[in-house]
Amino acid sequence: MGYTVVALKEKVLEMYPEIERHGITVGIDFSAGKNAFIVKFSKNGNELTTHLEKKDADECMDGIKCVYLGVQIEQFLKNFAG
Repeated sequence: MGYTVVALKEKVLEMYPEIERHGITVGIDFSAGKNAFIVKFSKNGNELTTHLEKKDADECMDGIKCVYLGVQIEQFLKNFAG
């Protein structure tokens, strides 16, 4: 992994500006046991936790949008940010 969790978070926020626009908080941690990143979105007491596979995170860092993560973000926005 040639990047930090902080760099990944910054990249996700850059690629999905609607996160900050809607005041959603994002937390990212790496789970060595799952070899994946655990991504938590929260707003006003509502939370959504999802996984971002390392391969998808690597592609994200290369500027390729992660479709699965984008779907999760859209679902969270639909449910809690409206």
